[in-house]
Amino acid sequence: MAIRFTTEKRIHYNSIRDGSGGHPFVFQGKFMTSGEKGFTLVELLIVVTLIGVMTFIAVPRMGFSLITGSKAQTNAQKIAAAIRYARSLAIANAATNQQGFAFNMTGSPYSGFEIVNLATSDVNETGSIDPQVSCTGANDFRFGPLGNRLVDSDSLTVSAGGKTYTITVVSATGMVKCQ
Repeated sequence: MAIRFTTEKRIHYNSIRDGSGGHPFVFQGKFMTSGEKGFTLVELLIVVTLIGVMTFIAVPRMGFSLITGSKAQTNAQKIAAAIRYARSLAIANAATNQQGFAFNMTGSPYSGFEIVNLATSDVNETGSIDPQVSCTGANDFRFGPLGNRLVDSDSLTVSAGGKTYTITVVSATGMVKCQ
């Protein structure tokens, strides 16, 4: 069985008539007549514009509760980290500071926090809380040189956008929980 190669070209009748030579990207056939259905360019532009306007209105409204909810989580984690830092300072400086360190909430309503050396009353670090976030509860957490909590106080509640986080410190060990 032998394979035969040929260079014969077959030309379609329409390509001879319209002069395109059968090129695939050249339109062959009739244009739309008035009886055929279709969309005009103006109709398509109106639909695309309406979809754009609806998207412009709807998208910003969808994300606000998610954003403020994540702000509550971020601020709660930030506060918990600062409380842990105050505890670690109390442990690290135990040899020279028998008083310990404190984490204090500042402002009314709470707008920030500070970490204070209880022996010298020096402020070691400060931080702010997002104005859209509400904090209620304990206003200070004091840690002794062993990292234990010196004074029992309530927990701290951080909330925004329908999300609430509670920060508590275990008195005996000084362990900080953010739930």
